[in-house]
Amino acid sequence: MKYTPSHEWIETKPQDYAIVGITDYAQKELGDIVYIELPKVGRLVKAGEQICVLESTKAAADVYSPVSGTVTEVNDQLKDNSSLVNSDAEGSGWLYKIDLSAPNELDSLLDQDAYQARIS
Repeated sequence: MKYTPSHEWIETKPQDYAIVGITDYAQKELGDIVYIELPKVGRLVKAGEQICVLESTKAAADVYSPVSGTVTEVNDQLKDNSSLVNSDAEGSGWLYKIDLSAPNELDSLLDQDAYQARIS
């Protein structure tokens, strides 16, 4: 798993796609998530581009794509149960899957130790 300084995580899979979500730290900072605007399947996105919006009881927060690629699937469970992000942000609360167009972009992301040091 890799991380961005803006608190997104990405986990790559052997089939050249990846799963993206926000970190547990980010969901704690946001508080209770009440609505999620997910991206459309098929959307082309560049690394660092805003792709989702999370609305919580505290604020709305943009989510940025850690890599470039094409959105292949969104987590439909979040439409009816946005609290999954709060209960399991780095598991069943994932946001979308992406087909990587530039896998080398993963090299510029933070590993777990670097991310933990950043939020400590």
